[in-house]
Amino acid sequence: MAEFDLIVTGGTLPDGRVADIGIRGDRIAAVGDLGGSTAGRVIDATGDLVSPPFVDPHFHLDATLSYGTPRINASGTLLEGIALWGELKAQTTVDEMVDRALAYCDWAVSMGLLAIRSHVDTCDDTLKGVEALLHVRERVKPYLDLQLVAFPQDGFFRDPTARANTLRALDMGVDVVGGIPHFERTMEDGRASVRALCEIAADRGLLVDMHCDETDDPLSRHVETLAYETQRLGLQGRVAGSHLTSMHSMDNYYVSKLLPLMAEAGLAAIPNPLINIVLQGRHDSYPKRRGLTRVKEMQAHGIRVGWGQDCVRDPWYSLGTADMLDVAFMGLHVAQMTSPEEMRRCFDMVTVENAAILHLPDYGLHEGALASLVILDAGDPVEAIRLRPDRLAVIAKGRVVAEKARNDSHLSLDGRPARVRRRHRAGE
Repeated sequence: MAEFDLIVTGGTLPDGRVADIGIRGDRIAAVGDLGGSTAGRVIDATGDLVSPPFVDPHFHLDATLSYGTPRINASGTLLEGIALWGELKAQTTVDEMVDRALAYCDWAVSMGLLAIRSHVDTCDDTLKGVEALLHVRERVKPYLDLQLVAFPQDGFFRDPTARANTLRALDMGVDVVGGIPHFERTMEDGRASVRALCEIAADRGLLVDMHCDETDDPLSRHVETLAYETQRLGLQGRVAGSHLTSMHSMDNYYVSKLLPLMAEAGLAAIPNPLINIVLQGRHDSYPKRRGLTRVKEMQAHGIRVGWGQDCVRDPWYSLGTADMLDVAFMGLHVAQMTSPEEMRRCFDMVTVENAAILHLPDYGLHEGALASLVILDAGDPVEAIRLRPDRLAVIAKGRVVAEKARNDSHLSLDGRPARVRRRHRAGE
């Protein structure tokens, strides 16, 4: 008779299997029928979805939860948000950044979001954002994996000290090389920044995640350069392009050339639907462009695509709750991914696909994997996106770190059920 520290019984896995999960220490020790086993604690997940944790591949922890400081983004545009962030970072402190970032990580844990890739601004000679988030990374390490991207927000060449500060940030222990070529002064400077930053990553053996073509300008084509440099430097499988919103406005002939190049280079793509749908198209009257990149077309070419959150309560976005199912819900709508298979894929795009983009080791619900998982008040992945339900329990590296009682609504209606949960299966 096997003995475990923790057993989750009767849960429905994302692939539809019903299984028990036995945990010892920080590892999943067994998946299957564990009847007769004993454990220090047993959690009954009968009828509930048990998923690997949510993963956010694109966020800005240095700016999060700062909404309204020092003012509101009146135009709602990307460029005003960048200017507003410049005002904020000049007056904020390391301690304030740490406090805001830790508060957001608390939100994340409560929602079963246990891995985040956060960009951190390196266009600041003090590098206080880098200092703050390196501290946060260590604080949350026992329960949340935080991956940091050196991000020259004001342009690698446009800002006079960005190159030196980006290299300093990497020397301090930042994990990933970032960039923003469309914000350089010229298209040529943008291309040169992609080349230089990819060379830095190749020399240091690091991953690349570049803000790329976050604009409505169809002539912003830096992702083409990113694909070329990825192949030239042998970085296949280690590079992601974030946003890629200009692809929404590109002509179809050019895209028919671009997508095979991206697939050949092994690029990943990270659209951020909540933010892209808010920031893009601000210069349009009508028809007004959605601004989301070509998700289904990329996937049809075998390009890995994962949904990102990007922002919560900051200079660019006034809402957000750290719920990656909100992100999947919006992405499903804007990308028109409404078939059963496509909706199911949207759940993968906030779990397993994002874990692959971050190169997370030992992720999943299999024997030997890290014992991190979430129990949701839903029956399957599509229902989870529809309901964005309560997280009944969150387990991080073998430890229960968040719990919530089932929160059914109680009705007082003659002749109607006393309780409503809003679950629904086809044919019921």
